[in-house]
Amino acid sequence: MFSVSDLSEDQIEAIRAWVADGAQMADVQKKLNEEFGFKVTYMDTRFLALDLELDFASQEEPESEPKHDAILFEEKSAAPAGVGEVSVTLDQVARPGAMVSGTVTFSDGVKGIWLIDEMGRPSIDPDQPGYQPTEADLIAFQDKLRVLLDGQF
Repeated sequence: MFSVSDLSEDQIEAIRAWVADGAQMADVQKKLNEEFGFKVTYMDTRFLALDLELDFASQEEPESEPKHDAILFEEKSAAPAGVGEVSVTLDQVARPGAMVSGTVTFSDGVKGIWLIDEMGRPSIDPDQPGYQPTEADLIAFQDKLRVLLDGQF
């Protein structure tokens, strides 16, 4: 398992600089391999980020220009009137350790990463620690994910 103790002070400062320049978790994972030769898992990178108390900037993108590595799912949710919509994206390349992965934005604006691991177990990792989506949001997420993945397997 990889940890902060495997890094020099210069390497830690380089990581902090990457994040300050807008690097996200996957970027840090990639740069650790490319620049320092550390082949780390996404989970190890996540633990490293927690240990170093890295503050990843939220990447807000214009709605008219979807990310090239995600397929946006536009179907409306069955959320009550006045509540924001749940949106789900599918990564073209699954995250390490996942059969399929993507992002979710819940009706209250909280974002997270979802994945289905190689054992078929689903998980959601919200950006806010301890966040619990509403039951209506979970149902909308499941419905959209089911439609999005229909025909994928």
